[in-house]
Amino acid sequence: MSKLAIIRLRGITGVRKEIKTTMDLLRLYNKHHLVILENSVQNIGMLKKIKDFVTWGEINEETFKELLKKRARLPGNMLLTEQYLKEKTQLSMDDFTKEFFSSKIQLKHVPGLKTFFRLKPPIGGFENQGIKLPFSMNGSLGYRGAQINILIKKML
Repeated sequence: MSKLAIIRLRGITGVRKEIKTTMDLLRLYNKHHLVILENSVQNIGMLKKIKDFVTWGEINEETFKELLKKRARLPGNMLLTEQYLKEKTQLSMDDFTKEFFSSKIQLKHVPGLKTFFRLKPPIGGFENQGIKLPFSMNGSLGYRGAQINILIKKML
């Protein structure tokens, strides 16, 4: 089963309560936060509800490994290290990535690891039409498939 990367692009001003609740359930608390979820019917239903505030697509293993190395955080804003990961899970970064994509392990199984990633605004900005139009109309919102990997690399 593939994994979905979801990035919140818009802030909290003017957000209806039901949409805010859905984003809180997905752990998308602030702008430029990213979470990784299973590609399931329930998650797709929630994504369709908040499609005007987020973008999502299928993340690949290479991008996920880079995301772990640069943006995975422990309490106290400490960076996740290979040594800490090996100590807590007995897996290297490469092995952890393979296990994660085969759904044998989850991020919450690493003690202390935050289950969301804080990203920077993208280098070079968003697409031509900004964060108010869907990706299909040269905007940034909604489903973008494998193109999400390019956006994540711009935001690391």
